[in-house]
Amino acid sequence: MKSIKFCFLLELLFFLSANLLSQTDSLKTYQLTDVVVTATKTKTPLIELASSISVIDSEEIAASKKTSLFDLLKNQYGLSFTQQGGQGMLANVFLRGGEAGHSLILIDGVEVNMTSDPDNVFDFSYLSTNNINRIEVLRGPQSVLYGSNALGGVINIITQTGSGKPKFSLMTEGGSYNTYRAAAGVNGSFDLIGYSLSLGRIKTDGFSSASEKFGNTEKDGHSSFDVSSKISLNILKNFSLNLFYRFTDAESDNDQFGGMFGDDPSYIFDLQESSYKAEADLELFEGFWKQTADVTFFRNIRKYSFDSTLFNPSSSRSFYDGRKLKFEWQNYLNFSKSYSAVLGVESENEEAITEYYSSIFPPSILPFSEARTTGIYLQNQFNSGNNFFTSISGRFDKHELFGWAFTYRIAPAYVLWETGTKLKATFGTGFRTPSLFNLFHPMYGNKELNPEKSIGWDAGVEQYLLNHKMIIGATYFNNFFKDLFGYDLNFRTTNTDKARTYGIETFLNINPFDELTIKANYTFMHTEDKSDNSADKGKQLLRRPKHKAGLSFNYSFIENTNTDLEIIYIGKRDDINFSLFERLKLKDYTLVNLALSYKLLNLVEIFGRVENLFDAEYEEVFGYGTAGLSGYAGIKLTL
Repeated sequence: MKSIKFCFLLELLFFLSANLLSQTDSLKTYQLTDVVVTATKTKTPLIELASSISVIDSEEIAASKKTSLFDLLKNQYGLSFTQQGGQGMLANVFLRGGEAGHSLILIDGVEVNMTSDPDNVFDFSYLSTNNINRIEVLRGPQSVLYGSNALGGVINIITQTGSGKPKFSLMTEGGSYNTYRAAAGVNGSFDLIGYSLSLGRIKTDGFSSASEKFGNTEKDGHSSFDVSSKISLNILKNFSLNLFYRFTDAESDNDQFGGMFGDDPSYIFDLQESSYKAEADLELFEGFWKQTADVTFFRNIRKYSFDSTLFNPSSSRSFYDGRKLKFEWQNYLNFSKSYSAVLGVESENEEAITEYYSSIFPPSILPFSEARTTGIYLQNQFNSGNNFFTSISGRFDKHELFGWAFTYRIAPAYVLWETGTKLKATFGTGFRTPSLFNLFHPMYGNKELNPEKSIGWDAGVEQYLLNHKMIIGATYFNNFFKDLFGYDLNFRTTNTDKARTYGIETFLNINPFDELTIKANYTFMHTEDKSDNSADKGKQLLRRPKHKAGLSFNYSFIENTNTDLEIIYIGKRDDINFSLFERLKLKDYTLVNLALSYKLLNLVEIFGRVENLFDAEYEEVFGYGTAGLSGYAGIKLTL
């Protein structure tokens, strides 16, 4: 019944907006200012793009009062999510039904998918919103510009850039589960130097990662410290140098597994993660040739340990150290108003070492391993008559073990300016290189592996109304994944699995006046295991809901006051009870989150938020706990 009411509300909003068509003016009468960089690696207005891309900007981040970037992403269409417990526990996202490792995650251009992880996933559990300026979510195969891991899409996280007079901020917050959070930041510029720096600290007692409904009571806490910084040196009018640094140090308690007797007070997880980037930008011949050369380095170190307990007689120690060094040289050539091109070369070296020791299992050790991938790509962008926009791209990658991979993409869009209508479509391919674990592990690895591959297309329409104050969009997508990594009877990695996903994404954004913003979205997604030798062939992929919907209202009803209301509906999903190795259905649920803030003299902001307002009982992963009704309040000083 909840899902029927929610979908009815979405349909009502779409119906009302459709009746406003007669009020729209031609898009030619105003300047479109929304510009994104992820879709083409160049600054491009949204109206010219065929890609399915959404943006979470700084105003939306500030209004939500969310402390976790993972929570910010939950209301995005076409995106599924899971977390194995509370803050600090493994958190993954899935774009258009792909695996968690099929989404490439970037922070200021640094690839942060974990090299030491068998699936190259990124764990969102410890990534805070401190110093985050903007998030761009790009859906569909994107390997042609981004290489490996971009089979399902790209999530690009962009931090603050300093400009103008120095601005200082101090914030503190406390609330449920004995949670405390503090952050400090400064950004600005002087002469030729721009700077941005933030420090953050969070500590919480948390709740049991193993669901309390099975009798688990031991709290699993989390603490973390993070630093984010960016320095821009505008050395010449046409030359600049940018330096980035990010560091996270975190510790979390954990539980062995979801379900009965899952509590484990000795299970500890430690993390140290750092990323660096040096980027040089050079512009020649009055903007005809723009070059960007950058070097990035990412390192992720994780340690896990637990001792024997009453219901778990084993003990273990494990260590994971992964590194990634990458060089990229990108050239943007602006031949005319109707044609431009991007030519890029990149080389990436991955390194990893892992160790696992158990009291009941033999050691599992991946000795120091490394692999290099080198790629070259070309993107052509065309503008015909200022209403037909397209990009045609191709890429070659050379991996030192499996050899060559070729990917391509075409993305045309046609704009009917008179009615404010955009028709769009994309067709492309993606790939993911085998992880170092899958290639080199003495027991599970296989040096004969080929990369995973995907082919996907989508087609949709967007309607711009009320001078761009309202946008309605709908997109159909279809993806096929093959040569996915599976395991043979000896648990050796093989290219045996296949999967298909397809569905419809719809969204509605309304900003009728400055004080009110309404966003709604709905995703229908069908997923299917197509692996010939799988017992799950023909069944839905785990933890991906068929139905997902979101609704948010942001309203400043009184001067200096802001209200942000969010509703997220997640439909039923398949999962596995690993205690019995049986498939089951997780029930649908609806979450309601509310945030309020009030500014005093534009210097002091008092704020509070309530999460899971109606105390819904739900699971994202079977047997793992989720937060109930919880509240937080804080104060922020800005100078």
